[in-house]
Amino acid sequence: MAIPADAGRIFTDAAAYADPDSWHEVATILRREQPVLRVEQEGGEPFWAVTRYDDVMTVERASTLFTNEEGSTLMLARPSRDERQAVKTLINMDGEEHREHRLLINEWFKPQSIKRLTDAVEQRARESVDEMVAMGGECDFARDIAMNYPLRVILTILGLPDSDFERMLTLTQELFGSEDPEFARPAEEQQQRQLAVVMDFVQYFKDLAADRRAHPTDDLASVVANGSLHGEPLSDMSVFGYYLIVATAGHDTTSNAVAGGMAALLEHPDQLARLQDDPSLIGTATEEIVRWITPVKHFMRTAQDDTVIGDQPIAKGDWVLMSFPSANRDERVFTDPFTFDVGRLDAQSLGFGFGRHYCLGVHLAKLEIRAFFTELLSRLDSAELAGPVEYMHATLVSGPKHLPLRYSVR
Repeated sequence: MAIPADAGRIFTDAAAYADPDSWHEVATILRREQPVLRVEQEGGEPFWAVTRYDDVMTVERASTLFTNEEGSTLMLARPSRDERQAVKTLINMDGEEHREHRLLINEWFKPQSIKRLTDAVEQRARESVDEMVAMGGECDFARDIAMNYPLRVILTILGLPDSDFERMLTLTQELFGSEDPEFARPAEEQQQRQLAVVMDFVQYFKDLAADRRAHPTDDLASVVANGSLHGEPLSDMSVFGYYLIVATAGHDTTSNAVAGGMAALLEHPDQLARLQDDPSLIGTATEEIVRWITPVKHFMRTAQDDTVIGDQPIAKGDWVLMSFPSANRDERVFTDPFTFDVGRLDAQSLGFGFGRHYCLGVHLAKLEIRAFFTELLSRLDSAELAGPVEYMHATLVSGPKHLPLRYSVR
């Protein structure tokens, strides 16, 4: 089959991700015919889209050759140096700077540390399923449950009260705006709103850091607030960068995984029944949900020297997009990649990235997904879609935005 003339739009057009089946049809053709595709952005910088698993791994492993500070997410143009320095998070750091900043909180996210949160996360999962019971058998699962559950976990790990839920929800939804027309605001209003939200949360996190320095506890907010580099306390903006990545990345990715996992189980009732009959599969089911949905769609890297990806020469300075959903359906790596299999034992998916920039919160995210579905499926008598699943228009993180559900939960 010939490559569609507009194949590159599956990476640049937010609406393309709202139609997963069509998206994967094009990506499958690209993996076979042109696995490293030159994409010309209208009015923006060109880039190379890398679609095969092994080629994405090549980029991920070579963190010195392929760096992310110059622009780690797809935009029309890479940000200027001043723009990059304004608020930096781990995903915008390379080399020693990245290593030092990651080490500050790495211990807190290790498996043994995350294990301490098991009871608290399981309690949040019970609360969410209890809410489903209270809703009387119908809900929009994506908006009513999947969006709220991981945000409440974030409140727990930052040591914030539940009364701050609405304020934190505003941060995760509006700080960076939205590509989805359902939630987007007029450009001028959006800019004003973004500025207001940024200023509100800079002050909020500044006050939080001051409180944790004066009254440290065992939560993550205290670890960050009292962190130091080279003998100097972290600046307020550095602290803000940490809080920001926890609040946003820790929310959107997991909420999309939970919503997408529910959609996948409902669309594959044999796998839902299999998982209910054998709860020991929850570990592999969690991995399969992340592979199937792949909430994070891409990250960008900049080549620091002339090189080759697959058979494609890449010049120094070229911008490269790693397509995670395409890599996670690569026929060369996964057996029957378009089969949703809760017992899958294939190669590691790239849902959490790989290498130096492997997701710091991977163990927490997996704990949240396992805890939620363990709780739900042990209490679920029946469930069916009450309407079509609608997907978010977004090029970076996306999944179901509406999942009308009819169910019986005890």
